[in-house]
Amino acid sequence: MSESSAEAVEVAAAVASAASAASAAGNWRRAGIAGTAIGVVAAGAAAGVAIERLTVGRGMRRKARLALDSAAPYGTLRGTPAKAYADDGTALYYEVDDVEPDATLAPRRRRLFGRKAPAPVTVVFSHGYCLNQDSWHFQRAALQGVVRMVHWDQRSHGRSGRGVAQVQDGSPVTIDQLGNDLKAVIDAAVPEGPIVLVGHSMGGMTVMALADQYPELIRDRVVGVALVGTSSGRLGEVNFGLPVAGVNVVRRVLPQVLKALGQQAELVERGRRATADLFAGIIKRYSFASRDVDPAVERFAERMIEGTPIDVVAEFYPAFTDHDKTAALACFTELPVLVLAGVKDLVTPSEHSEAIADLLPDAELVLVPDAGHLVMLEHPEVVTDRLADLLMRSGAVPAGATVGGYGSTSSSAQPG
Repeated sequence: MSESSAEAVEVAAAVASAASAASAAGNWRRAGIAGTAIGVVAAGAAAGVAIERLTVGRGMRRKARLALDSAAPYGTLRGTPAKAYADDGTALYYEVDDVEPDATLAPRRRRLFGRKAPAPVTVVFSHGYCLNQDSWHFQRAALQGVVRMVHWDQRSHGRSGRGVAQVQDGSPVTIDQLGNDLKAVIDAAVPEGPIVLVGHSMGGMTVMALADQYPELIRDRVVGVALVGTSSGRLGEVNFGLPVAGVNVVRRVLPQVLKALGQQAELVERGRRATADLFAGIIKRYSFASRDVDPAVERFAERMIEGTPIDVVAEFYPAFTDHDKTAALACFTELPVLVLAGVKDLVTPSEHSEAIADLLPDAELVLVPDAGHLVMLEHPEVVTDRLADLLMRSGAVPAGATVGGYGSTSSSAQPG
């Protein structure tokens, strides 16, 4: 069998997986619509993959993925591990990176504050949908030892446990639940002292949900907020860079398709692995906008997204349509706030960040040209620079502090 024939079989296997999932749900008609919806979403990416296949063999692509997986340093940073527990019993994994002791500051601290030094500012990072805490790799590398940090995995993502309410009770995931989860992590990891909240995409929505439910926490302890590539609502209007007809099809059927696929997770995961090249193209299209992103970074993003089971993808997706935390932004009006987005973000368009900034007139709005949804991986130097400035304005780090190298994701640069 030729390579092109083998790849055709692989694509057919994925389509068969979708059809089988729809059949299991008792609705063959859905399989036909699912094919249309998936085809619309994948069309642009598939064209790029097809061109690549003309010059790069499947075996070579697989070897390249394995080489990148074994050699790339991204996602290897670790802190002190611990677990918090959500109100439904879900185990939430987090890690703490403490500040390196600086002997030269100790006498001054004793003179100013007596024998007990004040609790340091802690920066709590919340990641996005289908990612995990390692998505902040570059910012973590730059800030390690400079400021106390907490990185956590949202429920059912990364090293955190599957949502107990979802598995045992069939309860839908809500952004409010994620806000409660963040409160549980803060209670466990940051029981005292000032906090800076940093959230990307779904993580930014989680921060807004925390403010909505615990405004007193924001008032009493939060000293700064960073909202990266996120939205306060109206996500049902996002067109994902698709034509109007395609958007309407996707909006109508995607929730049902994901639910059907989630019910046949094992079968779908096999099809997902078989069509890794196609999914890699889709991931690249919706994650990055630059042409010269380091291939190791692209593969790093793929691994995080591929590591999110299809049933988890299905569980979380409906929550975004219901998300509306515009009113909660009022809790941040007196705080230093950074609002940052990629101009070419197709998932949470930069217009949503501009809408947030309009409601927070004192916030710093940063729109990054030639950047997509994973702006903190695509242009880490910009995100880290603005985040370091926010930390100085918040009093988290002194103005004279030196933030470490944060590297670059351009294909000509070495990993940072």
